[in-house]
Amino acid sequence: MENRDRLFTIAIALILISSPVLIYLTEDEDSLLVNNQSYLYPNLFDRHELEWNMNGTHSYLLKKGPYEALEVQEAFIEVDTSSVWETGPTEAIVHLSYWLPSNTLNSENVPVIAIVSPYFDYGAPDGGASTPTNIVGAARGEFIFENFVPWGYAFAQVAVFGTEESTGCFDYRGHGEQLGIDAAVTWLGEQEWSNGNVGLYGKSYEGATQWEAALAGNPYLKTIVPISGTTSTKTLLFKNGSAEARSQVMHGAYFVNIVDFDESDADHVCPDVVDGFTRGERTYLEPRIDPDMNYWNERDYRQRSIDNYQGSVYFVQGLQDWNVDSHMIFPLYQQMKDAGFDVKGIFGQWGHDYPDQWQKHDDIDKDNGGTAFPQMTRWDWGQDLFEWFEYYLQNRGPKPDLNVQVQRHDGLWRIEDTYPAQNSEKLILEEFDASCKSLVGNWWPLVFNCPVDETAFVNLTHPGFDYDVHISGMPTLHLEVTASSDISQVFATIYDDTTNVRLGHATMDIRYNEGGEDPSPVVVSGQSVTMKMEFFAIDAFLPAGHELRIDLTGSGKDYLPPPCLPAGVCTVDYQSAKLTLPISNTSEEHYFNVPYWNPEEG
Repeated sequence: MENRDRLFTIAIALILISSPVLIYLTEDEDSLLVNNQSYLYPNLFDRHELEWNMNGTHSYLLKKGPYEALEVQEAFIEVDTSSVWETGPTEAIVHLSYWLPSNTLNSENVPVIAIVSPYFDYGAPDGGASTPTNIVGAARGEFIFENFVPWGYAFAQVAVFGTEESTGCFDYRGHGEQLGIDAAVTWLGEQEWSNGNVGLYGKSYEGATQWEAALAGNPYLKTIVPISGTTSTKTLLFKNGSAEARSQVMHGAYFVNIVDFDESDADHVCPDVVDGFTRGERTYLEPRIDPDMNYWNERDYRQRSIDNYQGSVYFVQGLQDWNVDSHMIFPLYQQMKDAGFDVKGIFGQWGHDYPDQWQKHDDIDKDNGGTAFPQMTRWDWGQDLFEWFEYYLQNRGPKPDLNVQVQRHDGLWRIEDTYPAQNSEKLILEEFDASCKSLVGNWWPLVFNCPVDETAFVNLTHPGFDYDVHISGMPTLHLEVTASSDISQVFATIYDDTTNVRLGHATMDIRYNEGGEDPSPVVVSGQSVTMKMEFFAIDAFLPAGHELRIDLTGSGKDYLPPPCLPAGVCTVDYQSAKLTLPISNTSEEHYFNVPYWNPEEG
């Protein structure tokens, strides 16, 4: 027993030396354990056996840290903007608010977790706006504030140019906004209370601002955790040339919710702002001859992040996200991994949500990931992120496993080395039963030369397999078609036809028939081409005997029809199809259980 006590005392001493935040702990062995598991870094495969606080709107760490948050402080950072706005102000101010943990009173240096956003004081000026930076933001801010400040992290909320009390132009994701974000990161890293390590967190636009920070190569930025973060604005709004409906109003919609509709608005209007009001329309109508790509290029963060960023990335993505679709991070995830970055991923069947946002998860229908609930909600998300921030911001704790946690649409979670898998088996299907249908109720008797436009669609069915199939990755669909013009489009939706559950979708303008982000050679009327379509990422389990169905339509959810009138002019005649399914054969030992509760069961 004496040897055991001596070893335990030595272990405590080593922990105290390497992890200063644990100084407050007693030498009571039980204080280091929760259900015989370390509450600091519990094993992923054991977390479902631990007791989690599931009473809030977000996840919590297993144990609250020892520190309190001090009173909020604010900073106004002057930035030289003469290099980014030709007719705008030459100087602008970035405003931020921050909270320090109480251990800074003892002159301890701490890292910073920041959220950079346009959404502080966002909305109509009649009292319906969101909270300013000096109030902890609901959901995203509360999660960081309540979990991480008590463990010795500072927390900051930063308003981008032209929003809240930040001055200058609201430069929607452009060079000016990028410059202001970089200045805020530098300021946070250089404060006397800072240890020089800054991490960024947030979803959607607040994920895009993280990539805007990454591309600058700021040495203080050590990690980013973009949750459904936009990596390229044009690619977000135009997939294989197909235009999302919001592409026509995106920039203007933000502007309307930010301006005050008074004389001060003149300070927020810069050339890029005006250009952005009609850039989506021009790209939709004239994708081949868009005269100026500068607007889109400065809002594409991918290659510049690979070239300049010096930190790590924890990718978080909903595989059922229709807002910021999964093509924002695939294949970027693998590209950054190949470039030597420390990258990790968690990819669940949720939509445009956080991994622990159960009040959104439980409303998802079966066509959009609902089959994966309640295992969808990750009540251990805070603990998982804690391990990440501990290593990359606090310089303590074990290095996280650089792998992917991914969920199938039937709810099961597993570990993969990367995603999509690089050497998955490919299952090729070319034998389909085809039928042509009209949206006005008529049927075509012909199997081939089926028209696809805004009035008609094609069903392709496959009898399925006599074995289970796990589709994992980005299936491809090659369609042989004949176009009636250079302006045509196909939207493909794949279903488990036995249960009539949607598995995924793809879309393509025929002008982009080779795939990718650039148009192909002009397609003339009557010309036959191969449309090389790629689905957004799918991770779905198809039981033996279940049939597959693909619906080919002229447009689909969230997307505009091709820019031509009258209806029927933009037609493609379907002739044949080849579907290639990436198949996962991941062994059972890579699957793990997650802590969850079912709201229906109480």
